[in-house]
Amino acid sequence: MKKIQYTLHISAPASKVYDAMLGITNKSTYEQWTAAFNPTSTYEGSWDKGSKMLFVGTDEKGEKGGMVSEIVDINPNRFVSIRHYGLVQGNKEITEGPEVEKWANGFENYTFEENNGSTMVTVDLDTTDDFVDFMNETYPKALDTLKEICEK
Repeated sequence: MKKIQYTLHISAPASKVYDAMLGITNKSTYEQWTAAFNPTSTYEGSWDKGSKMLFVGTDEKGEKGGMVSEIVDINPNRFVSIRHYGLVQGNKEITEGPEVEKWANGFENYTFEENNGSTMVTVDLDTTDDFVDFMNETYPKALDTLKEICEK
């Protein structure tokens, strides 16, 4: 696993950035910024600590796919830690085998630091070697969309 970090300054309070990033009040804000990864990106589950979350979308054939994850820690408006431990393929959750082992126990953490009404968002991400280029190309675009949503 490779560790990657992205940071972005957003001219909005942490509560607004956190709410939009996670789609707490309106799930569509999450779907808008994550559309950079997959136009049908969404989640199924709850942001409660310890709960299972499916981060999913459909591929060009209409097949559902994505990640099986757990919300390891959550401190509203400050920090979210997500542990990925499986894959969604069609209507199946796969939590073991060679495809999963590449990703197993990879984390995606969001940190929100507010200063004078503006927020620094830091994303710390574990990814496989074959996804580094995709993440480096896509994550900044996704975060720019989040910034647009929050600064409206």
